[in-house]
Amino acid sequence: MRLPGRHRAALALWVLLTALGGAALARLQLAHLQDLFETDARIAHRLLSQRVVQHEAVLATVALLQPPAGAEAAEQRLPALYPQILSVQRRERDAQWNDALLAAAEARSRVAGRPALADVDFARGRYRVVLAAAPASFAATFDLQKVVPWNEWPMDPPTSPVRVTLEHGGQQFLLQPGAERAGLWSLSFHKHLAAESQPFDLVARRAVGWADLPWRWIALWALAMAAGVAAWHWLRAQRAERRRAEELLRLGQVARLNTLGELAAGMAHELNQPLAALLANTQAARRLLQDEPPELETARGAMRQAEEQARRAADVLGRLRRGVERPPTGAALQPVVLSRAVRNALYLLEPEFARRQVAPRLETGEQEIAVKAEPVALEQIIHNLLTNALQALEQVPPAERSLSVRVEQESGQGALTVGDSGPGIAPEVLPRIFEPFFTTREHGLGLGLSLCESLAAGMGGRLGVQARSPRGAAFTLRLPLASA
Repeated sequence: MRLPGRHRAALALWVLLTALGGAALARLQLAHLQDLFETDARIAHRLLSQRVVQHEAVLATVALLQPPAGAEAAEQRLPALYPQILSVQRRERDAQWNDALLAAAEARSRVAGRPALADVDFARGRYRVVLAAAPASFAATFDLQKVVPWNEWPMDPPTSPVRVTLEHGGQQFLLQPGAERAGLWSLSFHKHLAAESQPFDLVARRAVGWADLPWRWIALWALAMAAGVAAWHWLRAQRAERRRAEELLRLGQVARLNTLGELAAGMAHELNQPLAALLANTQAARRLLQDEPPELETARGAMRQAEEQARRAADVLGRLRRGVERPPTGAALQPVVLSRAVRNALYLLEPEFARRQVAPRLETGEQEIAVKAEPVALEQIIHNLLTNALQALEQVPPAERSLSVRVEQESGQGALTVGDSGPGIAPEVLPRIFEPFFTTREHGLGLGLSLCESLAAGMGGRLGVQARSPRGAAFTLRLPLASA
């Protein structure tokens, strides 16, 4: 089922507002997730940087406080104090490392004047750092899993969607797995730890997908927009209905005034005949009485008074006729686009079409046709023709009701045809259809079509009617083209 145009416009507006609001909420959520992600990643980087710097400080302290020969090796107590230190090796001045990696690291440490990384074994979660000193050098082995201060860690590793790793030389050590899923957006953080002796890169990544969007708020926004658009649509419909009612009232008032004008003009015409006869009779009586003896002066005075009253009555009726007679429309003619006038009338009668289950069909060409007309009179003619068609369609089943309005140009005139599939007009009635006070409807006055014909003639046009096949009637209004 196809929605009416105004409903489609309201639906499109709701979709647009919901999409814009949803996009704004999604962007806010993404910005919020980005802030949380970067905050947690920076805290993790700071904690790990503090630990590796602490490792350098511990080695420096051990090298500085070397006990004299023969005393207890203080570095062997370090694993008990620092759980991340698995072991500490000591090379005396005259001894040699039993591992070439430690010897090479000591050489680099002596040149740099600070601890140096000996090797990294991320598969086992370990790495070694050497500090060259005198009289002894030291090598410490660290447990990566225990290097992390988990009691201060900003994320919950089992549930956090952020994947955090330490990377070095192509090796990778997983600190927390994060959520393994594809996402529409990707957040990343990559930063070097603060100790040169442990040159590891902290890498954090997070995939953001549809499930991370604020669907609850988006749904609430959609409901709010639906309520707002519904209220706007209702107010707009109420205003349109009010305008339609005002326009129909205006057309009705114009129609009633024109009808009263036709009626008053007809009554004046009918009354003028007996008044004229009365005037002629009284004038004849006065002339006859003038031939009689003078004693009939009283009769002559009475006849003179009758003559004066008759003239006065004729003057009153003449003024009434001049007051209600419709003025000529030739001076008020102006270019009017036929299709626009028809669309306006169809819009005003839209509730009547819906109530009678009639879908009007407007047929226009590619080029708009403008005629010379008086706008109000043209609207009244179209309104009356459409109303008559609707009243005719009430006499047939709803499934058989059809109404068409065709606008075209023919013989140098603009033609507007209103056709219906009603019961039609009997052939013997067609010649009298435009006569004043002639009607085939019960309680009808018989002035509507007569008035339309008079209005059309006043604008230099004409109104005709013909039967349709297999049934129905078609009224055609022809008016001069505005460009003629």
